[in-house]
Amino acid sequence: MQHHTDIQPARRLPMRAAGLALAGILACQATLAAAEVAPRDEFFWLAEINKATTVINSDEGLLDPQLAPAIAAALAQVIEDGAQPDAERPDTVISFEPLLIEAGGEDVTLLHAGRSSQDMHATYRAAILRDKLLELAEQLNATSTTLVDLAARHADTVVPNYTNGVAAQPNSFGHYLLGHAAGLERDAQRIREAYARIDRSAMGTTVLNGSSWPLNRQRMADYLGFAALVDNAYDASQISSMDQPVELAGIVTSIALHSGNFVEDIMTQYAQTRPWILLEEGGENTYVSSAMPQKRNPGLLNNTRSDASTAVTLAMGPIIQTHNITPGMPDPKSVDANSEMVDAAIGVLDRLDRVLKALVINPERALEELNSDWTASQELADLLMRDHGLPFREGHHFASEIVTHARQNDLGPLDFPYAEAQRIYAETVAGKDYPQELPLTEQVFRETLDPVAIIRNRATAGGPQPAEMERMIAEARDRLARQEGWIAERRDHVAAALARLDQDFSALLSN
Repeated sequence: MQHHTDIQPARRLPMRAAGLALAGILACQATLAAAEVAPRDEFFWLAEINKATTVINSDEGLLDPQLAPAIAAALAQVIEDGAQPDAERPDTVISFEPLLIEAGGEDVTLLHAGRSSQDMHATYRAAILRDKLLELAEQLNATSTTLVDLAARHADTVVPNYTNGVAAQPNSFGHYLLGHAAGLERDAQRIREAYARIDRSAMGTTVLNGSSWPLNRQRMADYLGFAALVDNAYDASQISSMDQPVELAGIVTSIALHSGNFVEDIMTQYAQTRPWILLEEGGENTYVSSAMPQKRNPGLLNNTRSDASTAVTLAMGPIIQTHNITPGMPDPKSVDANSEMVDAAIGVLDRLDRVLKALVINPERALEELNSDWTASQELADLLMRDHGLPFREGHHFASEIVTHARQNDLGPLDFPYAEAQRIYAETVAGKDYPQELPLTEQVFRETLDPVAIIRNRATAGGPQPAEMERMIAEARDRLARQEGWIAERRDHVAAALARLDQDFSALLSN
């Protein structure tokens, strides 16, 4: 790359800046150590951007190397001051720059070559959202791990499942939980995909179309830990920086909906006089009604549901704010608002994790509920079609008539008279070209209605049968391990990049 030392006229170091150069050398290590423990907020990233600009532009001839140490010392002083308890930590370029000028004089504004608050703010917003996404991914992984572990413990627990709010079929509780885990896995995929789009540096694009300064955008991105550049300069601060919070809003919404669906499914059990699944009593889990001594209100479920509703509400903010505005407007870009939105999703997942750990399942009561209703009746139609060639709709009609008769006469699957089944079958197929007598022995008829046998004998890939449960649990755990590795890799990449920047900035201070 061609050096452009002629662009910057030689300047005399102000006395304050010269003194700061020496002071900066002595205070460098303390300053960088303080920066390491400081929050990675707007102030932090503005400081990192300025550090990278000082190093890169000094190396590449866009900043007089004789001025660079004093400018670096002034920046180091601002960083150190900002790391003090209750210190001012400006969150905009126009409020950060006066502190630099106060510390090092007007020469520090030489750093502003080819820069704008537009690309600097777009960059720190992306960096902060990138960090928040990793926090969200970490909590999602923790909650999903709890969910999969619970599924493994209940792979053989047979419970009712419901559709349209009505008991529908028997299922393994572990299989049911893995279904919810699959939804959260898609949320994890969305996080990884969104991270790749957000993990791009806008620095060097200035406002709309770049700058006449030949800035090294790639080196800047590398120092800040970004995996790539926002390629189009107009896109950088006008389009993509508005897309990012909207995409995160979609992820937050999905997580909140998945969590709320699960909680509501458990919540319905509290309307039953003899539930088969409840929360362990006490603590945040439940509380006694102030008026009715018998009531144990599921506080944790209520709080989780309420948190999910709050997260969805916050997620609507960026969508509404981005609607019907011109490109680049600031409406949806608030760091605080967008961080609060992601934090809300993290809070939902944390409470959901506590719900999962507090669940108490009564397998005997679950099986009793299954055997007191006709959730296994579809198996009659399936068996008649599979083993005896009866069209499914005929078998379905037969099974439905059995259920109607049973409910009219208060009969359950365990005590339904076999002779009545034979009679209903004969009436169903009368005059049709099918076997006129029920082709199932009484033993087969009873076994067909056994919920445990139904689960054990499922043959569909992805079903609740033991072999498939073992496979799906192993694969779910493998995905969680890979996700954990992905989170660690992204954090390590950013940490290593910032460490390189600190090293090079320290070397510049020592010149």
